[in-house]
Amino acid sequence: MFDSVDLQEANMWNVNLRGVWLRQTDLRRADMTGVHFGELPYLDVHSIVWSCAYSPDGTALTVGLDDGDILVYSTSNWEITETLYGHKDAVRSVVYSPDGNMLVSGSDDKTIRIWIMESGECQHILTGHTDEVHSVAYSPDGAQLASCSMDHTIRLWNPATATCTQILSGHEDAVDCVVYSPKGDQLVSGSDDFTVRLWNVATGECIHIFLGHRDEVWGIAFSPRGDQVASGSKDTTIRLWDVESGNCIHILEGHSEGVTCVMFSSKGDQVVSGSDDATVRVWNAHSGSCRHTMTGHKFGVLSAVLPPKDDMITSGSRDGTIRFWDLSMGGSRHVSSGHNREVEDVKCSPNGTLVASSSMDRMIRLWDVGSGACLRILDGHNDTVFGVAFSPQGNRIVSGSADSTVRLWNVHTGTCCHILTGHADTVYSVAYSPQGDQVASASNDMTVRLWGATTGAYWGTLIGHTHGVMGVMYSPDGSLIVTCSKDTTVKLWNAGTMVCINTLLGHISWARDVVFSPQGNQLASASDDGTVRLWSVTTGDCCLVLTGHENPVARVSYSHNGDLLASAGFDKKVRLWDVASGGCRAVVQNFQGHIYGVTCMFSADTNYVVTGCQDGSVLKWQVIKEEDECRVTLCWGATNGSLTLTGASIGSQAEGCVRGLTPLNTQLLNQHGIRNLY
Repeated sequence: MFDSVDLQEANMWNVNLRGVWLRQTDLRRADMTGVHFGELPYLDVHSIVWSCAYSPDGTALTVGLDDGDILVYSTSNWEITETLYGHKDAVRSVVYSPDGNMLVSGSDDKTIRIWIMESGECQHILTGHTDEVHSVAYSPDGAQLASCSMDHTIRLWNPATATCTQILSGHEDAVDCVVYSPKGDQLVSGSDDFTVRLWNVATGECIHIFLGHRDEVWGIAFSPRGDQVASGSKDTTIRLWDVESGNCIHILEGHSEGVTCVMFSSKGDQVVSGSDDATVRVWNAHSGSCRHTMTGHKFGVLSAVLPPKDDMITSGSRDGTIRFWDLSMGGSRHVSSGHNREVEDVKCSPNGTLVASSSMDRMIRLWDVGSGACLRILDGHNDTVFGVAFSPQGNRIVSGSADSTVRLWNVHTGTCCHILTGHADTVYSVAYSPQGDQVASASNDMTVRLWGATTGAYWGTLIGHTHGVMGVMYSPDGSLIVTCSKDTTVKLWNAGTMVCINTLLGHISWARDVVFSPQGNQLASASDDGTVRLWSVTTGDCCLVLTGHENPVARVSYSHNGDLLASAGFDKKVRLWDVASGGCRAVVQNFQGHIYGVTCMFSADTNYVVTGCQDGSVLKWQVIKEEDECRVTLCWGATNGSLTLTGASIGSQAEGCVRGLTPLNTQLLNQHGIRNLY
């Protein structure tokens, strides 16, 4: 990890920079001959990529798009060599014939097309399905085609005569995926009826119904030996099944959204999966453990395939890109201690030794402040965890989630002590009272609930906001509670009587976060109006309005002695403010987050601030106070393994530029925003 490091004129021959942090690093005149970034440039096709397929010889990649077009790329230079026109709706599936001479495609226009690849001409249009065609497959000998549809059926076709030879019925809902066994004597299919079915191709008989998935089955694959089947489901899991017995061998868990596609590696020792959580994962087929997680897509992955050499994964996404993940060095993105979805909240323990982070990946992670090591993962919520807080003693954590629950956790064991139910909508924020006997939770149901911290018993409800409540905190002495809401207001409550004693007006959009100063005499609030406001607790007057963020402000945090305030925004910046004057002392920018911004929290030691970002990273920064400003440098980072080049300097022709880059690496750096490479 290199942050603001001078690497001018460095000899970086053949250096492995996979997943390296090079933020604001000076690379002018560095020799980068043979450098490995662990990534290849992505292809931007400006349309949802539903399907991908390599030709048997690996010289071509064909993709089916949402607009009905089919693009054929040469894998030697990644230029488009052919565009196949004809489908009138999304092309959900493409597959090559075993000899590579033909391509078959299935579309939402209810048709199947057979293409001659040498000429790009459509040889046959197969009709018969009465609804969208979601998947097509060639038999291993190329003598038969299979297709499945939302009309609940699987059809078998003779590709030479373009005739339907058999209809397989049995599924009770849309059939989303179908594939032949390696010998071609069996078919396996996955359906919206939650089942996987194994079929005898010759007789059309259903041999097995594999039961276990709790939602629609979107992806299916046979192992190379034909003894196992992998299925991916909307229930977020992948199941490995024994073909002979129909028993489930492994349940692979890790994706946080539905699994859209699965496939085995050529040796059968790995399973590749793509998901609506925007990641691609590689699993050990024998143990069921996750070996790699690839992040980079902005939206769901709809297709993931391996070329004949098994040297990289190619994935197509709803974000309109095709990405390549180099596995020749052991995987482009290793599973690391970082979250694989955006971090929603970070909090430091009272003694400053731990950091808790919560994420859209439904997990809470505990980090060692000194080393950045992930010590424990708290797993239990069924949806995004928006808020976390430590107890005053530091031995418990409270969390709030989009699953409408509040959970109390034991920090030392990672076990869930209580699940508190009662909210009717997302819980955005949680807080412990200073005495540690009470917990408050703020919800989109417009209420704040108070709970007993030891027993989890319900104590009462604060009612008064007219829209969702996004933030809650106790005053340092525990006598007051402050809340903020989508109704733009900040409210002060008597913690004992649960009565609202003041409503602070000034924000003109959602108030997202609010905190007490360490002395308890001041409040800071963050809003979607792009401002941070400082308020007098006694009078309710607005003392200062801090402006500078260019987008909504997500989080605010006071330093330990209250002289600095950190704010984090959707503009991908963290600002440090002088509380007395309102002046901005430092700006930390070039975060990888691109939608939800960052969140921040000062540690118990004022010299450090911890941030959580949309890219899943948790970072610790040292704050060095100088006369009129603060200097901020990175101490450690727990990331998802992505290559970070934001703010890196590579020079210009006049001052000397980075040397030795291959054309592909040049294109990759351009896609990371690095220009002037010649």
